[in-house]
Amino acid sequence: MIIAISDDYHDRVSRLDCLARLAGHDVRIFRDVAPATDRLLANLRDAEAIVPVRERTRYTREIIERLPNLKLFSQTGRSTHHIDVAACTERGILVVHGTHDSPYTVSEHTWALILSSLRRIPEETALMKRGEVRASFSGSLHGRTLGMFGLGRIGKLIAATGASFGMRVLAFGREASAAAARAAGYEIAASKQALFERADVLCVILRLTDATRGIVTADDLARMKPTALLVNTARAALIAPGALVEALGKGRPGFAAVDVYENEPVVNGDHPLLKMDNVLCTPHTAWLIQDTYESYFGEAFENIVAYAAGKPANVVNPEALKKQGRDK
Repeated sequence: MIIAISDDYHDRVSRLDCLARLAGHDVRIFRDVAPATDRLLANLRDAEAIVPVRERTRYTREIIERLPNLKLFSQTGRSTHHIDVAACTERGILVVHGTHDSPYTVSEHTWALILSSLRRIPEETALMKRGEVRASFSGSLHGRTLGMFGLGRIGKLIAATGASFGMRVLAFGREASAAAARAAGYEIAASKQALFERADVLCVILRLTDATRGIVTADDLARMKPTALLVNTARAALIAPGALVEALGKGRPGFAAVDVYENEPVVNGDHPLLKMDNVLCTPHTAWLIQDTYESYFGEAFENIVAYAAGKPANVVNPEALKKQGRDK
């Protein structure tokens, strides 16, 4: 099979041990950063299978209809919301997905952002290199309130670390989050408004769905303390468009640390958050760990091997199997 791997702009896939699982196939790896549609189509036009790197490209109906040889999307990770699955099904293109996620890498990165922001690590490093000294205090964690908007697999790890620092954990979310909070002995916020009002550090760690898109509003952010830090390592679209930049400009919250953006990748420093002194930004690299890559891509490659052997697994749209004559 001709297998295309798009959006490997970190140039990591060719170095993975799991790539050996595709031996005997024609594997083509593309490293373009946010290519224009015509370039993307030129890269992928011969592909029989595409391995998307997470959600870096939106595979719209328009794009899918212009890939005549495509038979399979093998997604890295669970999410397929960036692929028009209905268009794939109509054309008999199978979509398969992974089962792995990376709660530890995201929770570790979340705490790297929190500590770096409160202790002003980037600023101190830059000052030392210039031979200067800082004239301000750092923030601290002990005795402060860690707000958790969502307490799933990642949220539980983040909350446990906060508790180990002597923070009060205040959680809010659906019943599963409330149950997890009760089991861990954390306080449950009376409302979303109370969560935002009381948190000194607030982590937004929800899954992005139709119900959670834009769930953090300008009014929510305006309730935060001027000394508070908001952290988003989940998805940018959980926050209403433009609301965080506006809120930071008004001083509530006073600080933010983010790893996710509305349009990724951010190129040429072109994002308003990068122009703000009270924001710490990283380029959606929480999962950029070799073990995580090996897990995500290893499973995506195994799914291709299973498909080639006539035994497709982890299928999102089984209706497409009928059109390929593989439903027997």
